[in-house]
Amino acid sequence: MRLIYLLFGLLCALFIWSSIKPYDYFTWFLEVLPAVLGIVILVFSFKRFRFTNLIYTLIFIHCAILIIGGHYTYAEVPLFDWIQEIFNQQRNNYDKLGHFAQGFVPAMIARELLIRKQVVNNYKWLYFIVVCIALAISATYEFIEWGVSLSTGEGGNAFLGTQGYIWDTQSDMLYATIGAIIALTLFGKYHDKQLKLLTIDRNRT
Repeated sequence: MRLIYLLFGLLCALFIWSSIKPYDYFTWFLEVLPAVLGIVILVFSFKRFRFTNLIYTLIFIHCAILIIGGHYTYAEVPLFDWIQEIFNQQRNNYDKLGHFAQGFVPAMIARELLIRKQVVNNYKWLYFIVVCIALAISATYEFIEWGVSLSTGEGGNAFLGTQGYIWDTQSDMLYATIGAIIALTLFGKYHDKQLKLLTIDRNRT
């Protein structure tokens, strides 16, 4: 519980910082909205369904990426401007980090939900289905970005964040897919251990 409270407190502090004179308030709102909605859902569902500490930590990291991107816009994050200059990149690639996390974190969330709800018992199919879910989430987000950009014109361009790259949408989904695959590969066994510990704690109580 201490870890969860710590992460929540840090996230609140980061949110307050992000809301102070962001690059553009409309873009800030669009970027931080998914994080806010996610936190609200977690708060109201906490008593009925508590995730493992690994999942809460990953959610915190993903929310932090969204909130920081909202403050600067994804195309203007200073650290990635510096990386762009050092490595002679053609664009600020902070948005690629965001889309990588968009596959990485939802994949782990989906994995935990499917295992604990006993939706999929075969781990080979679990791997495939989780990656498909992550890709579907990424594609849905691209639809939302497209719709916002069409309906708001120039106001939504910073949210869309293509930076003149014609394959931005496709590469975003690719990064999300890669993120999902890496998440399952790197954290699958550790996640299983966390699930076992959570089961033991629940049985004790």
